[in-house]
Amino acid sequence: METPTHIAGVIDFRSGAIGTIITSFDAFGGTELPRIEIYGSEGTLRVPDPNTFGGPVRIRRYDAKEFSDMPLTHGSTDNCRGLGVLDMAAAIRQGRTNRANGELAYHVLEAMHGFHDASTYGKHYEMHSSCERPAPLKAGLVRGIFN
Repeated sequence: METPTHIAGVIDFRSGAIGTIITSFDAFGGTELPRIEIYGSEGTLRVPDPNTFGGPVRIRRYDAKEFSDMPLTHGSTDNCRGLGVLDMAAAIRQGRTNRANGELAYHVLEAMHGFHDASTYGKHYEMHSSCERPAPLKAGLVRGIFN
């Protein structure tokens, strides 16, 4: 195996936010680590496993003692892996750029390689690419209908 199977890194976003990432194929089932957590000045947001599209979005505000579930607003709450293809088809029909476009894919790929380069060379990696943040999906989408 020539590709690392465990990656840990720090991301300094243009906005000033700092992110940490851990990805691993070396942790075998049964782990309880959250898939994605976002820590901010107002509290912590915890989202479910992005591979299954299911489960609650949870929030713990800075003054709360516990997490609470957020209401889900977009309708796609089960395994909806086809959303990207559906968005691409709608984008073609509507004459707009799809959300998971090549510019975004290239930027993500560069970041992935950047983690490897930073580890290999022992120094911070500066991104060269950039991309526009895709527009969010509209709330209240009906299953099978994408506008």
